[in-house]
Amino acid sequence: MTRRTGLTLAALLALAPSAQAGGFWKPFLAGAASGFAIHEGSHFVLDLAFDAEPRLKGVSFGPIPFFAVTHRNGLPSHEEALISDAGFLSQQVTSEIVLARRAPGEDISSYEKGLLAFHVATSAAYAGAAFARYGPYERDTRGIADATNTDERVIGALVLAPAVFDAWRYARPNSRTARWGSRLSKAAYLAVILFKD
Repeated sequence: MTRRTGLTLAALLALAPSAQAGGFWKPFLAGAASGFAIHEGSHFVLDLAFDAEPRLKGVSFGPIPFFAVTHRNGLPSHEEALISDAGFLSQQVTSEIVLARRAPGEDISSYEKGLLAFHVATSAAYAGAAFARYGPYERDTRGIADATNTDERVIGALVLAPAVFDAWRYARPNSRTARWGSRLSKAAYLAVILFKD
């Protein structure tokens, strides 16, 4: 097991109650799978919108085989940035919907916990890859960094910050600091994508 896989599993399990088995895990895993589909589907939709010839490509992160939705090279930098960013942006919007509609004192559903866990775990894993500058060439943080002419480690921090604040919001739903830190970090991330030359 790689360090990235271990961190991802730890983040998923940290958001999951330990005692509830059947009634929790199916909707939780469905939520995580939906988060994955939303992330990859967002890349695909923008690939189609920009006529970027989307395709699946086998990649690996160390010994772990995986796949990526990728596209042709040579896109204008603003299109490349938006396509590479689409997965993170969709995660941030999804987590905002899940966390903002939660009433004070109310827990979120197992399905929503799966969505949120996917967001937190994926963002943490991508941030770790960005900080180390390690992983497949097709990784989203590298695409964003190249397209915006920004250090990939800065992109990693901008990806990680909303996930950290959203995990805090989950644990402390009444914290104004967590809520506004989450929203401001998402706005800062989006500003880099939209306004960086």
